[in-house]
Amino acid sequence: MSDPSTYTPPKVWKWETESGGTWASINRPIAGATHEKALPVGDHPLQLYSLATPNGVKVTVLLEELLALGRDAEYDAWLIKIGDGEQFGSGFVEINPNSKIPALLDRGTTPPTRVFESGAILLYLAEKFGAFVPTEPSARAECLSWLFWQMGSAPYLGGGFGHFYAYAPEKFEYPINRFAMEVKRQLDVLDRNLANRRYLCGDDYNIADMAAYAWYGNLLLNNGYEAAEFLDAPTYSHVLRWATEIQERPAVQRGRRVNRISGPEEERVPERHAASDLD
Repeated sequence: MSDPSTYTPPKVWKWETESGGTWASINRPIAGATHEKALPVGDHPLQLYSLATPNGVKVTVLLEELLALGRDAEYDAWLIKIGDGEQFGSGFVEINPNSKIPALLDRGTTPPTRVFESGAILLYLAEKFGAFVPTEPSARAECLSWLFWQMGSAPYLGGGFGHFYAYAPEKFEYPINRFAMEVKRQLDVLDRNLANRRYLCGDDYNIADMAAYAWYGNLLLNNGYEAAEFLDAPTYSHVLRWATEIQERPAVQRGRRVNRISGPEEERVPERHAASDLD
Protein backbone atom coordinates (compact mmCIF):
# COMPACT_ATOMS: atom_id res chain seq x y z
CA MET A 1 0.00 0.00 0.00
CA SER A 2 1.47 3.35 -1.05
CA ASP A 3 2.03 6.18 1.40
CA PRO A 4 -0.92 8.51 0.64
CA SER A 5 1.28 11.58 1.16
CA THR A 6 3.65 10.58 -1.66
CA TYR A 7 1.42 8.75 -4.13
CA THR A 8 1.08 10.30 -7.59
CA PRO A 9 -1.44 8.67 -9.94
CA PRO A 10 0.07 7.40 -13.20
CA LYS A 11 -1.11 8.81 -16.52
CA VAL A 12 -2.83 5.48 -17.31
CA TRP A 13 -3.91 3.22 -14.46
CA LYS A 14 -3.07 -0.47 -14.80
CA TRP A 15 -4.16 -3.37 -12.64
CA GLU A 16 -0.93 -4.92 -11.44
CA THR A 17 -1.54 -6.08 -7.87
CA GLU A 18 -4.48 -6.69 -5.57
CA SER A 19 -5.36 -3.67 -3.50
CA GLY A 20 -5.54 -5.63 -0.25
CA GLY A 21 -8.32 -5.77 2.26
CA THR A 22 -11.15 -8.21 2.98
CA TRP A 23 -12.50 -8.47 -0.57
CA ALA A 24 -9.25 -8.10 -2.51
CA SER A 25 -9.30 -11.62 -3.94
CA ILE A 26 -12.60 -11.07 -5.77
CA ASN A 27 -12.10 -7.50 -6.97
CA ARG A 28 -11.02 -6.97 -10.56
CA PRO A 29 -11.39 -4.25 -13.20
CA ILE A 30 -13.13 -6.42 -15.81
CA ALA A 31 -16.55 -8.07 -16.09
CA GLY A 32 -17.64 -11.49 -17.28
CA ALA A 33 -17.52 -15.05 -16.00
CA THR A 34 -14.37 -16.62 -14.57
CA HIS A 35 -15.63 -20.19 -14.69
CA GLU A 36 -18.44 -22.36 -15.99
CA LYS A 37 -21.11 -23.12 -13.44
CA ALA A 38 -24.83 -23.60 -13.99
CA LEU A 39 -27.20 -22.27 -11.37
CA PRO A 40 -29.48 -24.64 -9.44
CA VAL A 41 -33.22 -24.37 -10.05
CA GLY A 42 -35.96 -25.18 -7.55
CA ASP A 43 -39.66 -25.88 -7.81
CA HIS A 44 -41.03 -22.33 -7.51
CA PRO A 45 -41.39 -19.77 -10.30
CA LEU A 46 -39.23 -17.25 -8.38
CA GLN A 47 -35.57 -18.20 -8.16
CA LEU A 48 -33.43 -15.91 -6.02
CA TYR A 49 -29.64 -16.10 -5.97
CA SER A 50 -28.31 -14.10 -3.09
CA LEU A 51 -26.55 -13.63 0.24
CA ALA A 52 -27.80 -11.89 3.39
CA THR A 53 -25.97 -8.63 2.82
CA PRO A 54 -28.10 -5.46 3.08
CA ASN A 55 -28.92 -5.68 -0.62
CA GLY A 56 -29.88 -9.33 -0.30
CA VAL A 57 -31.96 -8.74 2.84
CA LYS A 58 -34.06 -6.13 1.04
CA VAL A 59 -35.42 -8.75 -1.33
CA THR A 60 -36.00 -11.58 1.12
CA VAL A 61 -37.80 -9.18 3.46
CA LEU A 62 -40.14 -8.16 0.64
CA LEU A 63 -40.78 -11.77 -0.37
CA GLU A 64 -41.62 -12.73 3.22
CA GLU A 65 -43.86 -9.66 3.54
CA LEU A 66 -45.70 -10.66 0.36
CA LEU A 67 -46.20 -14.18 1.67
CA ALA A 68 -47.46 -12.81 5.00
CA LEU A 69 -49.95 -10.73 3.03
CA GLY A 70 -51.24 -13.88 1.34
CA ARG A 71 -49.67 -13.35 -2.07
CA ASP A 72 -48.51 -16.38 -4.06
CA ALA A 73 -44.85 -15.35 -3.85
CA GLU A 74 -43.23 -18.65 -2.89
CA TYR A 75 -39.59 -18.71 -3.84
CA ASP A 76 -36.35 -20.64 -3.79
CA ALA A 77 -33.43 -18.72 -2.29
CA TRP A 78 -30.06 -20.12 -3.33
CA LEU A 79 -26.86 -19.11 -1.57
CA ILE A 80 -24.19 -17.28 -3.56
CA LYS A 81 -20.93 -17.13 -1.61
CA ILE A 82 -19.41 -13.91 -2.89
CA GLY A 83 -16.24 -14.45 -0.85
CA ASP A 84 -15.64 -17.57 -2.94
CA GLY A 85 -16.33 -15.79 -6.23
CA GLU A 86 -19.52 -17.71 -7.01
CA GLN A 87 -21.03 -14.56 -8.51
CA PHE A 88 -18.58 -14.94 -11.38
CA GLY A 89 -19.95 -18.31 -12.46
CA SER A 90 -21.35 -18.38 -15.99
CA GLY A 91 -24.92 -19.10 -14.87
CA PHE A 92 -24.98 -16.17 -12.47
CA VAL A 93 -23.44 -13.80 -15.01
CA GLU A 94 -26.22 -14.73 -17.44
CA ILE A 95 -28.73 -13.33 -14.95
CA ASN A 96 -26.61 -10.43 -13.72
CA PRO A 97 -23.81 -9.28 -16.03
CA ASN A 98 -22.64 -7.02 -13.19
CA SER A 99 -21.86 -10.06 -10.97
CA LYS A 100 -23.45 -8.63 -7.83
CA ILE A 101 -26.05 -10.21 -5.57
CA PRO A 102 -29.01 -10.38 -5.49
CA ALA A 103 -30.26 -11.65 -8.83
CA LEU A 104 -33.75 -12.93 -9.57
CA LEU A 105 -35.09 -15.22 -12.28
CA ASP A 106 -38.86 -15.32 -12.68
CA ARG A 107 -39.62 -18.59 -14.45
CA GLY A 108 -43.34 -17.85 -14.29
CA THR A 109 -43.10 -15.69 -17.42
CA THR A 110 -42.46 -16.71 -21.01
CA PRO A 111 -39.60 -16.29 -21.62
CA PRO A 112 -38.23 -16.23 -18.05
CA THR A 113 -37.56 -12.73 -16.76
CA ARG A 114 -34.21 -11.85 -15.26
CA VAL A 115 -33.98 -8.93 -12.84
CA PHE A 116 -30.80 -7.58 -11.32
CA GLU A 117 -30.07 -4.64 -9.01
CA SER A 118 -31.87 -4.88 -5.68
CA GLY A 119 -34.02 -1.78 -6.24
CA ALA A 120 -35.20 -3.11 -9.59
CA ILE A 121 -36.07 -6.45 -7.98
CA LEU A 122 -38.09 -4.71 -5.25
CA LEU A 123 -40.04 -2.69 -7.78
CA TYR A 124 -40.59 -5.70 -10.06
CA LEU A 125 -41.96 -7.87 -7.27
CA ALA A 126 -44.07 -5.09 -5.73
CA GLU A 127 -45.70 -4.39 -9.10
CA LYS A 128 -46.07 -8.07 -9.96
CA PHE A 129 -47.95 -8.80 -6.74
CA GLY A 130 -49.64 -5.42 -6.35
CA ALA A 131 -48.37 -4.58 -2.87
CA PHE A 132 -45.96 -2.28 -1.05
CA VAL A 133 -45.74 0.28 -3.85
CA PRO A 134 -48.30 3.10 -4.19
CA THR A 135 -50.33 3.49 -7.37
CA GLU A 136 -51.49 7.10 -6.85
CA PRO A 137 -49.01 9.23 -8.87
CA SER A 138 -47.79 11.56 -6.12
CA ALA A 139 -47.42 8.79 -3.55
CA ARG A 140 -45.70 6.57 -6.10
CA ALA A 141 -43.24 9.37 -6.95
CA GLU A 142 -42.43 9.82 -3.25
CA CYS A 143 -41.84 6.09 -2.82
CA LEU A 144 -39.60 5.85 -5.87
CA SER A 145 -37.70 8.98 -4.86
CA TRP A 146 -36.76 7.41 -1.52
CA LEU A 147 -36.01 4.06 -3.17
CA PHE A 148 -33.67 5.68 -5.68
CA TRP A 149 -32.18 7.84 -2.93
CA GLN A 150 -31.20 4.69 -1.07
CA MET A 151 -29.78 3.06 -4.18
CA GLY A 152 -27.67 6.13 -4.91
CA SER A 153 -26.57 6.63 -1.30
CA ALA A 154 -25.59 3.08 -0.35
CA PRO A 155 -22.31 3.05 -2.32
CA TYR A 156 -21.04 5.84 -0.06
CA LEU A 157 -22.11 3.88 3.01
CA GLY A 158 -20.96 0.41 1.95
CA GLY A 159 -18.30 0.86 -0.69
CA GLY A 160 -16.95 4.06 0.83
CA PHE A 161 -17.35 4.20 4.60
CA GLY A 162 -17.69 0.46 5.16
CA HIS A 163 -14.63 -0.30 3.06
CA PHE A 164 -12.25 2.20 4.61
CA TYR A 165 -13.55 1.88 8.18
CA ALA A 166 -13.94 -1.90 8.37
CA TYR A 167 -12.30 -3.71 5.45
CA ALA A 168 -9.26 -1.79 4.17
CA PRO A 169 -5.90 -3.30 5.17
CA GLU A 170 -4.85 -0.01 6.80
CA LYS A 171 -6.73 2.86 8.45
CA PHE A 172 -6.38 6.21 6.69
CA GLU A 173 -7.84 9.31 8.28
CA TYR A 174 -8.83 11.20 5.14
CA PRO A 175 -11.13 8.59 3.48
CA ILE A 176 -12.67 7.56 6.82
CA ASN A 177 -13.45 11.18 7.66
CA ARG A 178 -14.73 11.91 4.16
CA PHE A 179 -17.14 8.97 4.07
CA ALA A 180 -18.15 9.25 7.73
CA MET A 181 -19.23 12.82 7.01
CA GLU A 182 -21.34 11.63 4.07
CA VAL A 183 -22.93 8.77 6.02
CA LYS A 184 -23.84 11.10 8.86
CA ARG A 185 -25.37 13.50 6.35
CA GLN A 186 -27.46 10.63 4.97
CA LEU A 187 -28.56 9.67 8.47
CA ASP A 188 -29.55 13.28 9.08
CA VAL A 189 -31.58 13.30 5.86
CA LEU A 190 -33.48 10.25 7.13
CA ASP A 191 -33.83 11.58 10.66
CA ARG A 192 -35.31 14.91 9.54
CA ASN A 193 -37.77 13.16 7.22
CA LEU A 194 -38.84 10.69 9.88
CA ALA A 195 -39.34 13.40 12.51
CA ASN A 196 -42.82 13.98 11.09
CA ARG A 197 -43.54 10.65 9.41
CA ARG A 198 -44.07 7.13 10.67
CA TYR A 199 -42.45 5.71 7.55
CA LEU A 200 -40.33 7.28 4.82
CA CYS A 201 -43.32 8.22 2.68
CA GLY A 202 -45.90 8.86 5.39
CA ASP A 203 -48.25 6.42 7.08
CA ASP A 204 -47.75 3.45 4.75
CA TYR A 205 -44.87 0.99 4.88
CA ASN A 206 -43.48 0.19 1.44
CA ILE A 207 -40.43 -0.96 -0.54
CA ALA A 208 -38.58 2.29 0.16
CA ASP A 209 -38.65 1.48 3.88
CA MET A 210 -37.46 -2.07 3.27
CA ALA A 211 -34.56 -0.84 1.15
CA ALA A 212 -33.42 1.86 3.57
CA TYR A 213 -33.94 -0.29 6.67
CA ALA A 214 -31.65 -3.01 5.28
CA TRP A 215 -28.78 -0.51 5.21
CA TYR A 216 -29.43 2.16 7.83
CA GLY A 217 -31.44 0.09 10.29
CA ASN A 218 -28.71 -2.53 10.22
CA LEU A 219 -26.06 0.15 10.66
CA LEU A 220 -27.60 1.67 13.79
CA LEU A 221 -29.54 -1.20 15.41
CA ASN A 222 -27.22 -4.09 14.63
CA ASN A 223 -23.90 -2.24 14.75
CA GLY A 224 -23.11 -2.63 11.05
CA TYR A 225 -19.36 -2.38 10.37
CA GLU A 226 -19.07 -2.19 14.20
CA ALA A 227 -19.52 1.53 13.68
CA ALA A 228 -22.67 2.47 15.64
CA GLU A 229 -20.68 4.11 18.43
CA PHE A 230 -18.30 5.82 16.00
CA LEU A 231 -21.25 7.34 14.13
CA ASP A 232 -23.01 8.31 17.40
CA ALA A 233 -26.13 6.23 16.64
CA PRO A 234 -28.27 7.50 19.57
CA THR A 235 -28.40 10.99 18.07
CA TYR A 236 -30.58 9.70 15.22
CA SER A 237 -33.61 9.03 17.40
CA HIS A 238 -36.21 9.13 14.63
CA VAL A 239 -34.24 6.69 12.48
CA LEU A 240 -33.88 4.36 15.48
CA ARG A 241 -37.60 4.51 16.22
CA TRP A 242 -38.46 3.75 12.58
CA ALA A 243 -35.88 0.99 12.21
CA THR A 244 -36.93 -0.66 15.47
CA GLU A 245 -40.57 -0.78 14.37
CA ILE A 246 -39.61 -2.36 11.06
CA GLN A 247 -37.21 -4.88 12.60
CA GLU A 248 -39.95 -6.10 14.95
CA ARG A 249 -42.17 -7.16 12.04
CA PRO A 250 -42.31 -11.00 11.83
CA ALA A 251 -41.75 -11.02 8.06
CA VAL A 252 -38.68 -8.84 8.46
CA GLN A 253 -37.27 -11.17 11.10
CA ARG A 254 -37.83 -14.09 8.72
CA GLY A 255 -36.36 -12.29 5.72
CA ARG A 256 -33.23 -11.34 7.64
CA ARG A 257 -32.42 -15.02 8.19
CA VAL A 258 -32.62 -16.15 4.56
CA ASN A 259 -29.22 -16.78 2.91
CA ARG A 260 -27.49 -15.89 6.18
CA ILE A 261 -24.24 -17.74 6.89
CA SER A 262 -22.90 -15.69 9.81
CA GLY A 263 -24.14 -14.76 13.26
CA PRO A 264 -25.91 -17.03 15.76
CA GLU A 265 -26.52 -20.53 14.42
CA GLU A 266 -30.28 -20.34 14.99
CA GLU A 267 -30.50 -17.30 12.72
CA ARG A 268 -28.77 -18.92 9.76
CA VAL A 269 -30.88 -20.26 6.91
CA PRO A 270 -28.36 -20.60 4.05
CA GLU A 271 -31.03 -21.73 1.57
CA ARG A 272 -34.79 -21.34 1.66
CA HIS A 273 -37.11 -23.50 -0.44
CA ALA A 274 -40.24 -23.61 1.73
CA ALA A 275 -41.75 -21.64 4.61
CA SER A 276 -40.90 -24.54 6.90
CA ASP A 277 -37.18 -23.86 6.38
CA LEU A 278 -37.63 -20.83 8.63
CA ASP A 279 -39.72 -22.59 11.29
